[in-house]
Amino acid sequence: MTLPIVRVRMTDGASPRPVRLGIVGLGYIGTTVGGQFHRHPDATVEAICDLDADRLERVGREFDVPGDRRYAEYPAMLATASLDAVLIGTPHTLHHEQVVAALERDCHVYCDKPLTTDLGRARDLVERVERSDRTVMVGYQRHLQTAFRTAHERFVDRDPTWVTASITQDWIDDSRGTWRLEPDLSGGGFLYDTGSHVLDGVLWTTGLEPVSVAASMDFHDDDQRVDRRAHLDVAFANGVSGTFSVHGDAPSVREHIHIWDAAGAVYLEGTQWRPRTVREIDSDAGEYVPYIDPRGERSRADAFLESIEAGSDPPATVRDALRVTALTEAAYEAARTGSRIAVDTSATSLDGGG
Repeated sequence: MTLPIVRVRMTDGASPRPVRLGIVGLGYIGTTVGGQFHRHPDATVEAICDLDADRLERVGREFDVPGDRRYAEYPAMLATASLDAVLIGTPHTLHHEQVVAALERDCHVYCDKPLTTDLGRARDLVERVERSDRTVMVGYQRHLQTAFRTAHERFVDRDPTWVTASITQDWIDDSRGTWRLEPDLSGGGFLYDTGSHVLDGVLWTTGLEPVSVAASMDFHDDDQRVDRRAHLDVAFANGVSGTFSVHGDAPSVREHIHIWDAAGAVYLEGTQWRPRTVREIDSDAGEYVPYIDPRGERSRADAFLESIEAGSDPPATVRDALRVTALTEAAYEAARTGSRIAVDTSATSLDGGG
């Protein structure tokens, strides 16, 4: 597949130049997605930021970032580096303030999921982004994956009737010694981490609107902030129901999403972090593999840069992310209170009551 050339248009008549990117947080997302930008012909990693000096040096060498553009604090990077865009790959609860700071510097933003771990802050970011002409893309990569895009097309003109979704991972052991088990940084547990991808995958694929949730959780910590397992019973608009089960104390990664409609179902499944498969089930229980676009998938860097160039919505928007945060926050409240909790996905508290 031939990709369009993505350049930042200059206002002074000079030739267009590659998008200059700053990276905040050099963990898995900062280096993996950051590596896509480093290798991309239409972007350059201009500056990097991390609290770990050894990591700064190592990634700086890998991404060809000189020492004077390696920062320990992101405000200093935003104030002094010449940037068009910022990649935010930091712990979840830091995202809001960092996205706001980048927007105030007139930068486009790629932010890892979840956008925020607070519904009020998610609404604040929606309002800021929609007042701005900057592109803000959220790291829900299922919007780019062929299997999910194929299923999404099925439900453009079909109404789902029932959903079941689950994912397993050895998340507790994988997360030991990291910020993911620190709720002041993670915002929660497995549901807010890997589980967030499953919630988003279903909401985006189906277009369903959650209206309430009941939930039960097993917690890793005595304060009941970090869940290791969660089960959600979600009521959607128009009488549709769904269940989500996320298990962060299992030996391997397996994902299963089954979405039914009047004609049958679509199954999205996969193991570990390999690409997901998609199958269609007919009314007689026959199974078929739908046509898949042979051109393959865009990378997250491709999608972000193309959205900047086109001035169009990115594949995963702040409104997509707000809906996930609304459902996730309601699920935690439901699990802690034992009550069914209303889900308010309105972009402001005045839109839908909330």
